[in-house]
Amino acid sequence: MPSPTASAFPPTEPIPVHRGTPSLRDSFSSLQVRNYRRFQASQLLAHTAGWMQRIATDWLVLEITGNIAAVGLTIFLQWGPMLLLGPYGGVIADRFSKRKLLMGVYTVFGVLSALLATLALTGVVELWHVYAISVVIGCVFVVESPARVVLVSEMVEPRLLQNAISLNASVFHFGGFIGPAVAGVIIAVAGSGWAIGVNALAALVVVITLATLRSDELRIIPVQPRQSGQIRQALRYARSKPTIFWPMIMLSFVAVFGMSLPVILTGMANEVYETGSTGYGLYTSLVAIGALTGALLSTRLRTLRLRTLIAAALIYGTLQAIAGFAPWYGVFLALLVGIGIFRLVYAIMADSLVQLSCNPGIRGRVMSFYVIIMVGGQAIGGPLMGGLAELLGPQAALVISGAVPALAAVVIAALIARSGSLRLQVRLKRGESIVSIVARSQIKPTEL
Repeated sequence: MPSPTASAFPPTEPIPVHRGTPSLRDSFSSLQVRNYRRFQASQLLAHTAGWMQRIATDWLVLEITGNIAAVGLTIFLQWGPMLLLGPYGGVIADRFSKRKLLMGVYTVFGVLSALLATLALTGVVELWHVYAISVVIGCVFVVESPARVVLVSEMVEPRLLQNAISLNASVFHFGGFIGPAVAGVIIAVAGSGWAIGVNALAALVVVITLATLRSDELRIIPVQPRQSGQIRQALRYARSKPTIFWPMIMLSFVAVFGMSLPVILTGMANEVYETGSTGYGLYTSLVAIGALTGALLSTRLRTLRLRTLIAAALIYGTLQAIAGFAPWYGVFLALLVGIGIFRLVYAIMADSLVQLSCNPGIRGRVMSFYVIIMVGGQAIGGPLMGGLAELLGPQAALVISGAVPALAAVVIAALIARSGSLRLQVRLKRGESIVSIVARSQIKPTEL
């Protein structure tokens, strides 16, 4: 007898695969849809400006207090609401119109950003102002994240959904790379207030864009009725699907250890290579270049498979660990580009695989769990990896930050193979996969 969850949200079919090698035009095929193209343009601005505000807010607190611990508390206040309320944000996203929710969310973002920018520029800002606004923004973000990812499904037809989700994830992660760099320039030239003010303008652009979307071209996902146990229902659903459950397990290791790279790079610049702030800027720029390359490569993926995701995580972790052992400065710099490439390829694949594995009616709740893991992991990982860098040195911390996710990828691959009666197989023939996971029954006795 099927469970209530299975009846309400039947399993998805195997994820569609592109036939043949996609052309460059196919890599951006979803941008042919007017609504989606305009929305993503506004989102690139919004994500970049959002990260600018986060960096500028942290710097503003440091200017007010001179206390690094106060900055740490600000970061917690920005992300804390997601850890506490994230599942409820997913429930809200599934119950209401995603477009209307986002219009309300970005209106609040714009008002709060304009208020904080005004306080900073007029010189009357106090610490409690920053804390209060950070908490409210964090609460609003709880709804914004799941509503945004589900809205993408309403903009494009099913055959373009994989590409649309990949581009959406690329925009999100790429904004996280370039936003801090732009914020650093604006803060240095004009001050924190102006960097925060940019986010108010970006929010206005998003609201206008959402208001002018062509409603008749949207594929509206029916809202879910209010009922008890919706969060537990989503948890059971996520646990029952390997293409959702295992990417989330993998993400927990990557988020805690791997995504704290900026913290460790500060130590590499100051203590190991003694390149100071100039070197730190170079390191983050090289990672960003790799990230852009990874974003472009991700749009050309012909298939989404769990095993490919685990392989990407393994490569990413291994490169990051090797960077800690880099014998020469030039090798270290080259590895940073590779880290940026595979980190973004992994992140976009994980995001896409989870979303495409979800029934649309429950996608908002499932994605809220995904965001909680990513945000919570970074909240834990920042202090943890910073402490390890202080205790063991930046190089050892860099090795650990990559080795743990790489080891986790190996263990997860073994568990998946064991649960599915699968075995790792190596082929050296031209035109075939070098490494694959196949059923034991398909392996010839001579290959065992």
